[in-house]
Amino acid sequence: MKRKDKIVLQNIEIEAVAAEGNALAHVDGKVLFVPQCIPGDIVDVRLTKKRSGFMEGIVVNMVKPSDLRVEPFCEHYGVCGGCKWQSLPYNLQLEYKQQQVVDQLTRIGHLELPEITPILGSQEIKYYRNKLEFTFSNRRWLLTGEDPEQVTGAERLGLGFHISGFFDKVLDIKQCHLQAEPSNEIRNFIKAYAIENNLTFFDLREQTGYLRNMIVRTASNGDVMLIVVFAYEDTQARTALLDAVKSKFPQISSLHYVINGKRNDSISDLDCIKYYGDDCIYDTMEDIKFRIGPKSFYQTNSKQAYRLYSVVRDFANLKGNEVLYDLYTGTGTIGLFLSSKAKKVVGIEYVKEAIDDAKINAENNGITNSFFYAGDMKDMLTGKFIEENGQPDIVVLDPPRAGIHADVAKVLLEAAPKRMVYVSCNPASQARDLAILSEKYRITAVRPVDMFPHTHHVENVVALELK
Repeated sequence: MKRKDKIVLQNIEIEAVAAEGNALAHVDGKVLFVPQCIPGDIVDVRLTKKRSGFMEGIVVNMVKPSDLRVEPFCEHYGVCGGCKWQSLPYNLQLEYKQQQVVDQLTRIGHLELPEITPILGSQEIKYYRNKLEFTFSNRRWLLTGEDPEQVTGAERLGLGFHISGFFDKVLDIKQCHLQAEPSNEIRNFIKAYAIENNLTFFDLREQTGYLRNMIVRTASNGDVMLIVVFAYEDTQARTALLDAVKSKFPQISSLHYVINGKRNDSISDLDCIKYYGDDCIYDTMEDIKFRIGPKSFYQTNSKQAYRLYSVVRDFANLKGNEVLYDLYTGTGTIGLFLSSKAKKVVGIEYVKEAIDDAKINAENNGITNSFFYAGDMKDMLTGKFIEENGQPDIVVLDPPRAGIHADVAKVLLEAAPKRMVYVSCNPASQARDLAILSEKYRITAVRPVDMFPHTHHVENVVALELK
């Protein structure tokens, strides 16, 4: 729609929560999707997209807030792209997430479901993340009321999160409620130090500037890991900054840096250099200690991850004599968590560094019945692989959002393990995959798990048994 064609719809009552964190209403027989609203809100909406079957828009005026609304706890609410459901009571968030799972499994997969086990809510709904990444920007996002002509110099510098939909826009964050201290203290200290010492912030469009990103990882025992990403090497400036951080925050037990001269922010293919302390930090689940390196994948909500894996363990119903395949194993967390209940664990993961971590985790914990392999799942999981590693009795699947490849589904149907447990961060792709697997399997249990309070994201665990 051209700017001159912008239409404002008045007094629109929001009816329900929709996918991807949106809310919806109906206008003249069409569905209208609106972000950052909750059922019961009456709003004026400016259209941003108009199609034959639906419309999209943004709120320009809150006529009457819903009686369901609660006061958001974060000063950045409404601008920051995260925690969009802060205004919705947590019990209702859980209801909507469970309904989302049911809708997607039945409408997309057309699946026959047993009674759904109530969603497992997070015990902590603030400060629950163990990892956050922040971006430096020399041209931060300006807030409503700020005059671009009046905001100059250091006032334009930001260290925070990307604005949703804008690759080059970063919102300066003063306090984030996602990660416990010293996360905010470290970020604010580094920003202040950088400004005081004239260190340049990165320009995402021009690809210039010195400071690019910083990552804070925390462990349940209080250990802290910090990774600072620089655009180029400046030994004197880098050393001075890292020494200042090390002196200010003795709780940082693992301090690293990366030199990233690429056009993207990914550090997965770059050397992460230890500057001070340990190579890694550790997190513990029951009697298993997991190594977390600078580039390790680990569930970002540690306490809820333990409860998620406990659901997987219950659904797997291991007796001790089974061969368990843990597909998309990451750093082996689920497989190792279940290893004491299985005869043998076989894990496959695309990322080699993750498999290296899995092997180290197995060795560090004295687990000798677990074997891990790196490679593309559709290429690794073959009849020959199964012949060499043993027929799986039980398979655990925890794929990325896209779900499993059709070739993987085919091999699983041919292998026909007695039971499978499918863990998904995207119930829509899970529904599609389950429809394929339903050729030989029936669903015996379903339990959603909330890993990310105040967002629309939901994990879902499904137990399958051979018909």
